[in-house]
Amino acid sequence: MADLTTDFLGIKSPNPFWLASAPPTDKEYNVRRAFEAGWGGVVWKTLGEAGPPVVNVNGPRYGAIYGADRRLLGLNNIELITDRPLETNLEEIARVKADYPDRAVIVSLMVPCEEASWKAILPRVAETGADGIELNFGCPHGMSERGMGAAVGQVPEYIEMVTRWCKENYDKPVIVKLTPNITDIRYPARAAHAGGADAVSLINTVSSITSVNLDNFSPEPMIDSKGSHGGYCGPAVKPIAMNMVAEIARDPQTAGLPISGIGGVTTWRDAAEFMSLGCGNVQVCTAAMTYGFKVVEEIKAGLSRWMDEKGFTSTSDFVGRAVPNVTDWQYLNLNYVAKARIDQDLCIKCGRCYAACEDTSHQAIAMNPGRVFEVKDDECVACNLCIDVCPVEDCITMERLAPGTVDPRTGKVVEAEYANWTTHPNNPSAQAAE
Repeated sequence: MADLTTDFLGIKSPNPFWLASAPPTDKEYNVRRAFEAGWGGVVWKTLGEAGPPVVNVNGPRYGAIYGADRRLLGLNNIELITDRPLETNLEEIARVKADYPDRAVIVSLMVPCEEASWKAILPRVAETGADGIELNFGCPHGMSERGMGAAVGQVPEYIEMVTRWCKENYDKPVIVKLTPNITDIRYPARAAHAGGADAVSLINTVSSITSVNLDNFSPEPMIDSKGSHGGYCGPAVKPIAMNMVAEIARDPQTAGLPISGIGGVTTWRDAAEFMSLGCGNVQVCTAAMTYGFKVVEEIKAGLSRWMDEKGFTSTSDFVGRAVPNVTDWQYLNLNYVAKARIDQDLCIKCGRCYAACEDTSHQAIAMNPGRVFEVKDDECVACNLCIDVCPVEDCITMERLAPGTVDPRTGKVVEAEYANWTTHPNNPSAQAAE
């Protein structure tokens, strides 16, 4: 049986599934329910410094993007950090950690970018017995306008500075949560690493406006006829998150830096994909908000079953396994040739592959009498569009042409993969030599 127990930064939890810092982890009541449901850990909703309380809007806080079946694909959130008193949160954290010593309890923090503010809050967090802290350098709305959140995460120098303050004044793991609202995620990750961060977590939410009310002409969610940009999360941001995770995992300057993956994790497969790209664990939010805390049962069962099928006994067996296969475009094998193949027994004759290819791609699918669709090898470039639009799983597949055969499209013999970069046609030196 697969063992889902994880050790992330020396913090042990019964499984790699943590609830991210968000509304589901706002209070003791929620967190206790989450642990009883089976979550391995939580990152407590972001705390701020003592003083005037944060005031959230008393109206709609979320906007949504739906799929055709009204399945939630993306969630826009304009909620700020916790609006509950700091002392109340700290007392609740201490009680929860004492009652659930086998679960990970991480405290998310956001205070002004001043050393005194961090020095003041860190000892109070340490007294709770929490397992570590996560520095919220990612929130794109509300707090960023006050010089916190993404306003810090978009400046590598600030990230390094604040991370170093925390490492100097806190003796447990420091995780830096990164914003995706930046050109190159490697720079903030490198800054966190230089500041001594024990790990990074990503991604935080994507700055967004999800929709506009065409009666009021105001962004949604709407507060008294006005709207604001918020943070976008959910399944729709997963591709963005995985790309950024991979960029950090394969960057020589951050090699070995532990990563906690965040962004659209809804199923066991999502989790396995993030972990294969180098994440030691994953954090979940939108899935819990959509389906409730018990969704973790399905995620755990699915991952365990897949691990058994693959022969993996622990999550460490596959963490990072996909990283060596992530490369830059220039290193892709241009001698690789494939052609689409349509399984006529599975085809339902809907014609979507034909319409997509004929109108928008390479005119490589013929519609024969009786609505029989066949691939024209002399036109097919194996772009995958037909597979992507086909409603029947595995009806269309790609078949690689073996080296030595003739490509009907080009008339050239298919060669083996390039031996090295020296002979690769994308190499400027090789092009100059020709």
